[in-house]
Amino acid sequence: MTPLAAIHVGNKQLGLDEDTARDLYERVTGKRSLREMNDRELRLIITEHRQRGFKPAEKGLQGPFAKKLQALWIAAWNLGIVRDRRDAAMLSFIKRQTGIQHTRFLLDADDAAKAIDALKAWMTREAGVDWSQSVATAEWLRPSGAKIALAQWHVLSVLKAVDPKGFRQFVWDNAKPLDQMTERDWPAVMNALGDMVRKAKA
Repeated sequence: MTPLAAIHVGNKQLGLDEDTARDLYERVTGKRSLREMNDRELRLIITEHRQRGFKPAEKGLQGPFAKKLQALWIAAWNLGIVRDRRDAAMLSFIKRQTGIQHTRFLLDADDAAKAIDALKAWMTREAGVDWSQSVATAEWLRPSGAKIALAQWHVLSVLKAVDPKGFRQFVWDNAKPLDQMTERDWPAVMNALGDMVRKAKA
């Protein structure tokens, strides 16, 4: 993968919109455009992405349930309950839950559910993620990302790193208003909160 391609993939994985990405470029290299950068500067951006949690999918991570499992694994890492965010660590977890060695062999929905449900239960038990949905659930809280971000805020509150009542203000400062957030908007918030969780726990 070329440095440019890696940066575009990193921006997408980290949920960075164009303005946020350009702000990052300028902070790291003094330049707002990738076209103006030399190879060393492009690699500095990639390094910054990696420090924020970007990791290109490891070769061979395939299968109909791979993306969902990987997203949950990264969410658990952002909650501070997974210590190793690499796909290899996730595959070890999946093997313990299902007896299946790799996501490319995880083809049965019942087998996949064992790993998915175990991950979700772990996130509920260790970080208080509330996966429930009801007609009373606020629209903004329906996406999984919102549920995880709210649990991250609770973890930070327990660690006395944030104001327990400040979640709405944090989201307002860093993203769209709650009632405009979609599933695609939450990864950037979860990654930012993940950085805060890991620093607070360090």
